[in-house]
Amino acid sequence: MAVGLAIQSEGGQYAGKITGFVVLSCMIAATGGIIFGYDLGISGGLTSMESFLKKFFPEVYKKMKEETKTSNYCKFDSQLLTLFTSSLHMAGLIASFFASPVTRAYGRKPSILIGGAALVAGAALGGASYNIYMLLLGRVLLGIGLGFTNQAVPLYLSEMALSKYRGAFNMGFQICLNIGFIMATFTNYCTVKIKGGWGWRISLAMAAAPAAILTTGAIFLPETPNSLIEHGDDHVKAKKMLQRIRGVDDVQVELNDLIHASYASKSVKHPFKNLLQRKYRPQLVMSIAIPFFIQATGISVIGFYAPILFRTIGLAESVSLLSATLLSFVGLGSTIASSLMVDKIGRRDLFHLGGILMFVTQILIGAIMAAKLGDHGELSKRFGVLVLILICVYVAAFGLSWGPLGWVVTSEIFPLEIRSAAQSINVATSLLFTFVVAQGFLAMLCKMKSGIFFFFGGWVALMTGFIYIFLPETKNIPIEKMEKIWVEHTYWKRFVPNGQQFENSKIELA
Repeated sequence: MAVGLAIQSEGGQYAGKITGFVVLSCMIAATGGIIFGYDLGISGGLTSMESFLKKFFPEVYKKMKEETKTSNYCKFDSQLLTLFTSSLHMAGLIASFFASPVTRAYGRKPSILIGGAALVAGAALGGASYNIYMLLLGRVLLGIGLGFTNQAVPLYLSEMALSKYRGAFNMGFQICLNIGFIMATFTNYCTVKIKGGWGWRISLAMAAAPAAILTTGAIFLPETPNSLIEHGDDHVKAKKMLQRIRGVDDVQVELNDLIHASYASKSVKHPFKNLLQRKYRPQLVMSIAIPFFIQATGISVIGFYAPILFRTIGLAESVSLLSATLLSFVGLGSTIASSLMVDKIGRRDLFHLGGILMFVTQILIGAIMAAKLGDHGELSKRFGVLVLILICVYVAAFGLSWGPLGWVVTSEIFPLEIRSAAQSINVATSLLFTFVVAQGFLAMLCKMKSGIFFFFGGWVALMTGFIYIFLPETKNIPIEKMEKIWVEHTYWKRFVPNGQQFENSKIELA
């Protein structure tokens, strides 16, 4: 079955169609994003849920309910509470370095299977927890699962998709992440109403549902043609798979490029060491800078602690959880909009638009909280609604730009010989700084108060400038020919050898 428009091998494009086989395979793989989003969304809701705090974090509960002298900005300041959130990301950081050799040696599919199994186990343990140790161990298992799936799934989506639609396909991961976030916030909103105070168990255990879908579905997933060629010399099998996923018989041009890339990959014995070579400097910088900047937007603050922020400005428990659900729908809508535009107007313009909107909203939120919210009391209803609207605009801007594009760009710019290693660094950097932000935010909120929003706003301005200067456009460029963008870039061309061979073959981005 094939649907969509055929694409001819012109202007650097390969022949092919969007096939139902590829859509189904990518839908299954992208459920890894649902799990990631669910685990991000569930944390913030739980850490504002009174029954959960009372059982596992009684000191925080007591401070929230009984102390009136504690500043609004400091009620949730607890390193143990933030460890509940951040332990997942530290475990994922460590696991991502084990995931890289597995993905490189055995393919994308085994990494997805390992990650899915760990996620199921972590969700089950979390739901059954009766002390803090079981709770944290469950989070560690979830982190291991995310370390493997976040390593393999974006690569899988990039390699299965036709280059003309690679951005939209890869955004399937971010769309699923937003769906998972919605599931988490809505689950929290419902379970907080359960009498007896055990609803948090359902919130934690529900992560097993998408994890089971991913694990079961991964058994039947085909390997990507890139992986088949990389792990064997059966080019006939790879060609048949390529014909199946492209929906056309004429795939020889793309197959030849994949074989050439595979030979280059097999000549590399130490991919992490190889990544440090001067010619891979652009990819190395991007694999570190982009995931770092994503966390520097402050989005994880909204993801983890939106309900806590809303309680800080005076909203009730259930209203805070409902507001977090609203943010989830805003994020999903803007990510879908981004997926429809990314392969038409390009990555850079979306980065710039999102950056400007995020900067303005961060500054306005900080100004309102500085002027209207002191250490005690609440925001007025009018200003509380205004802050909620500004946070919605901020989330929409992120969903339009850095949210999905951070995964899209970093999964498409790495040549095959360093792809697994570079993606590991990308995932590890993301998880490292997610851990830092998650572990430090509540303490930063207590110390910096409303200044925290000016802090993140400054980073947004910096990263928008970075994209403008250093990131070339990748729209419509086949993944195996991506090295040309660095040769033609004003700054990066000094690092790429043999650039002269490309001078007479400029890339057409229109």
